Amino acid sequence: MIKVKICGITNIEDAMYAVEYGADALGFVFYNRSPRHVTEKVAKQIISHLPPFILTVGVFVNESVENISKIVKKCDIDIVQLHGDEGPGFCKKVRKRVIKAVRIKNVESLKTLSLYKNKINALLLDSFNEEVYGGTGNRFDWSLAKKAKKHGKIILAGGLNIENVSKAVKLVKPYAVDVSSGVEAGPGKKDKKKVKKFIKMAKGL
Repeated sequence: MIKVKICGITNIEDAMYAVEYGADALGFVFYNRSPRHVTEKVAKQIISHLPPFILTVGVFVNESVENISKIVKKCDIDIVQLHGDEGPGFCKKVRKRVIKAVRIKNVESLKTLSLYKNKINALLLDSFNEEVYGGTGNRFDWSLAKKAKKHGKIILAGGLNIENVSKAVKLVKPYAVDVSSGVEAGPGKKDKKKVKKFIKMAKGL
């Protein structure tokens, strides 16, 4: 069954009902220019309340390896998601399982994916936007995600919501899907009904 990551978690309430409804992983954004930014103190508090077997993902944008390591250790983060301009060499330096986000604009965007082989654990495909590094709520051409699968495990992101996730999963058959703004009541605050329906539809329940 497909894995579901609910990203942009900022409070315990959102985290707990995402888990209750079947989320496999929760994402915590440590990028202060994001409307879903969370402090180390808050993330640590939320994570300490999570039940076993739920993966925690720390999202970083052009952060130093030293700072990533410090935050990961302090907050007890399981997986590091690099959502900036980090190259393959940088990814290899992170002493955790790594998800590398790649913003997809067109078929040319797929050319760099092979460079990350054996240096990361999964590729997260997001929509391209010159001004922001993610959470735009916009989708890209899913046929490109199908082509990207030859480069490793694919996590599909970018513009997913309760209206289109079922179609996306059937078309792409990714390892996992990732959603943030698509299940929100507002930036940083999830909509309980949307979270429940999204997970149910993604997993085909």
